[in-house]
Amino acid sequence: MSTLVDTPVAAHHQNGKIHVKMHSGLEFAFPVKGNARLEGKAHQQLNRIELSPYGLHWPELNEDLSIRGILSGDYGQMSNKPSGL
Repeated sequence: MSTLVDTPVAAHHQNGKIHVKMHSGLEFAFPVKGNARLEGKAHQQLNRIELSPYGLHWPELNEDLSIRGILSGDYGQMSNKPSGL
């Protein structure tokens, strides 16, 4: 049984942020800065976003973010932990 209530209907990159519009009308944005796979990429690459009922996918950049995670503040930030830990 799915507990999903809202789904993304549109997403785009503008001024260093990913803007998302949900079916319910909710709109939010999050920064690409701090995400190892998104930060520093070209606008065209950041704008190639595939939507799923659960989140956002950048096939060219090999990045997937869930709506649930984004709304809880996890949008793929780089970890400050040393690798291997």
